Amino acid sequence: MPQKLDTDKKIIGQADPGGIVPESSRIAYENRWLKIREDIIRYPNGLKGMFGVVERNEFAVILPLHINNEGIKIVTLIRQYRYPVGKFMWELPMGMWELKPDATPEMVAAGELEEETGLRAANMVHGGILYQGAGYSTQKGHVFLATDLTQHSPKREETELHMTCHTIPLTQFEEMIQNGQITCMVTIAAFCLLRSKKLV
Repeated sequence: MPQKLDTDKKIIGQADPGGIVPESSRIAYENRWLKIREDIIRYPNGLKGMFGVVERNEFAVILPLHINNEGIKIVTLIRQYRYPVGKFMWELPMGMWELKPDATPEMVAAGELEEETGLRAANMVHGGILYQGAGYSTQKGHVFLATDLTQHSPKREETELHMTCHTIPLTQFEEMIQNGQITCMVTIAAFCLLRSKKLV
């Protein structure tokens, strides 16, 4: 039986939708969060090549939107330290459940929202999907708009000690994107997707 890879529609020895044939595949490294797969491939023109593919579970990113007593739209952000780039980053709440791969995107979104911010949403709208780094990774993200929010206690993991939560006007959030304070690709893409659908 042909070896089926985790990536959609890829089978050893069979051309994928792009005409690329994976000839062999091996797991070069793995931990609880990801696998790094090395595929030897053949392009449609016969050229041989290699792809290093990072396999990760699907994630959810959530834009929590409040409306205050004056009718002003408010957004909740988190700020946390990102070790790979050595910077504190402004981001929307997001995450994946590596130990619960069968969890639905809605479950992950609700869980991550409460874990990181303490917020619970009575209304959660799925705004669409996006791929984080499709040139090297299989990871797919689900974008949600969370409204009708109530505040509870965050349930952060012990590794999230540097995380803080901030609620700011939507206009300030947009200014932070424009002036380069927010540089998280997922945060910016999620906001643009929701704005394109006139959800924010």
